[in-house]
Amino acid sequence: MASSALLVMDVQRDIVAMADDGSGYLPRLRRAIDGARLVDIPVIYVVIGLRPGAPEVSPRNKVLTNIVRAGLFTEGAPGTEIHQDVAPRQGDVVVTKRRGSAFSGSDLDLVLRARDVDSLVLTGIATSAAVLSTLWHAVDLDFGLTVLADACLDTDPEVHRVLTEKLFPQWADVLTVEDWLKAIAPR
Repeated sequence: MASSALLVMDVQRDIVAMADDGSGYLPRLRRAIDGARLVDIPVIYVVIGLRPGAPEVSPRNKVLTNIVRAGLFTEGAPGTEIHQDVAPRQGDVVVTKRRGSAFSGSDLDLVLRARDVDSLVLTGIATSAAVLSTLWHAVDLDFGLTVLADACLDTDPEVHRVLTEKLFPQWADVLTVEDWLKAIAPR
């Protein structure tokens, strides 16, 4: 029997401030988190965090170099905190990553294997960054995958649509939060 975990990726204060479009994203994500907890699916939070001075960022990494210049994602800075509307509970695992994928530079694979998790439910910001990178990495690690399309968010709605409607269905089940909650509801 498959053992699942819900990944809540990069829903940090600064990222939410940049991406939230007022469409009710955080309440939908909260419903997914609450639904997972109701049926004992572990909720694992993933945050991007860079050490002060960003020694792990190469000047060849265009994306992260720009992030460092903007002063974003330094571990311990207030903007790197998980948004209070979806904050972890006591005992929830919070994994810190150093790149786009939740697996890159983190101990996520170790945490999942220790819990015998073989299936992931992906949520987060941004669809074109954390979600896409993590999905590809998880495919290579042979995880079963579900993407909650409306619990993912991107600053470009068209990119989000293309990924969730055309690309992701090749490797994952793509559902809405409501459809997923119905599927996991106790019978």
